[in-house]
Amino acid sequence: MTDEPRGDAAPSLQAVPAAPLPSVRPSVALLTDRYELTMLQAALADGTAHRHCVFEVFTRRLPAGRRYGVLAGTGRILEALAHFRFGDAELAYLERAGVVDDRTLDFLRGYRFTGTIQGYAEGEIFFPGSPVLQVEGTFAEAVLLETLILSILNYDSAIASAASRMTSAAVDRPVLEMGSRRAHEQAAVAAARAAVVGGFTGTSNLEAGMRYGLDTIGTAAHAFTLLHDDERSAFDSQVASLGSGTTLLVDTYDVRRGVENAIAAGGTSLGAVRLDSGDLGVLAVEVRRQLDELGATGTKIVVTSDLDEHAIAGLAAMPVDVYGVGTSLVTGSGAPTCGMVYKLVARADTSGVLQPVAKASAHKTSQGGRKAAARRYGPDGRAVEEVLVTGPDDLVVAWSPEDGSDGLAGETVDGERPDLRSLLVPLVVDGAVDSRWVGAYGVQNAARHHLQARAELPRGGRRLSAGDPAIPTVDLVLR
Repeated sequence: MTDEPRGDAAPSLQAVPAAPLPSVRPSVALLTDRYELTMLQAALADGTAHRHCVFEVFTRRLPAGRRYGVLAGTGRILEALAHFRFGDAELAYLERAGVVDDRTLDFLRGYRFTGTIQGYAEGEIFFPGSPVLQVEGTFAEAVLLETLILSILNYDSAIASAASRMTSAAVDRPVLEMGSRRAHEQAAVAAARAAVVGGFTGTSNLEAGMRYGLDTIGTAAHAFTLLHDDERSAFDSQVASLGSGTTLLVDTYDVRRGVENAIAAGGTSLGAVRLDSGDLGVLAVEVRRQLDELGATGTKIVVTSDLDEHAIAGLAAMPVDVYGVGTSLVTGSGAPTCGMVYKLVARADTSGVLQPVAKASAHKTSQGGRKAAARRYGPDGRAVEEVLVTGPDDLVVAWSPEDGSDGLAGETVDGERPDLRSLLVPLVVDGAVDSRWVGAYGVQNAARHHLQARAELPRGGRRLSAGDPAIPTVDLVLR
């Protein structure tokens, strides 16, 4: 063979250098918008870059039909902070592309976030206006984190919010995440993590399993059955390899015959059969009856096939044991973002005094000044209000539910709990990350916190039908 073109033949293909895989890059600093760096350049030039600032993350409204949101991604932000560094490769690119000047490059070379971050605990419920994250430091340090923080929180919280609705609809039945093939490969890992925060019990994604200590699930697809000469030989092979506790996919051909083959291969101790097509409710009833008749009373029924929270709720009365969800989960079940914004709410003036600032644009207003936040509970222990605390910065910083100066003091109800719970927790203090919120333990902590917070919603607050937020948000102004 020769590489030389012959006549009208197309020229030969040539090897070109490939872009590095995203997972290979050690820095996340360029996962940002250009204007974060150009703002920094201008602020360095005019002397405002080192002004003390407070930024807040919040959403102005919930997606249509949603009654609450679920905060997720906080741990991923904290993990990313250590990798938000401008190394030689990043600086060389910025210089080559003419993005910023030499002075800014020098600043970026030594960039480290040394400020403070507090916010809602990961897994917490949020509502419109909830200050789910506060970033405090110099303008130069804090503004650079905007895009990364929003990209993580908007996606992860959308997934966790959808996951919470699905697991709420499933009640006590497990829900498994299997949406990797419907998302960007890196988003799939984030989605698996957020799903577990929202109550899912496992994921098909092995990278997520390794990175965050999640339980992984999965046995075989239709392709494995089609590979074999007949269904029975496919099932025999799977059981021989994975044991009788495996799950056999019984709808490649005829479901009834598939169940017969499954029990013949795995015996009455077969772990589960899976249904991935057809009228899942009707099939579940028929398959349950058939399994019981065959003596496989302990064999579970797993259903998949484009499920969402509404489909899960529709199967509540059916003999389904486990749900598997893919596409609807990783796309936020119709709400792929939470609409969170990152706004400057306070900055030091020329004398160094922190002053509230706010945006006044039509339909995009923000409320100036640092906020504290708490949730108020009724006599039954269920949430009744989201309380946003505003006022002079020193008073807001010092405020706690136990103060008693606002008429909402933390009184015990039936000797159990105070009627007002503070929602902001420390995440980063002077650049040091609180390790409770990161890694595998951070995910477990977030999942536990979410179940507790969701259980505190008022009756009706978890309905899937459209309506107002589960609880109203009220302002408490300190003076």
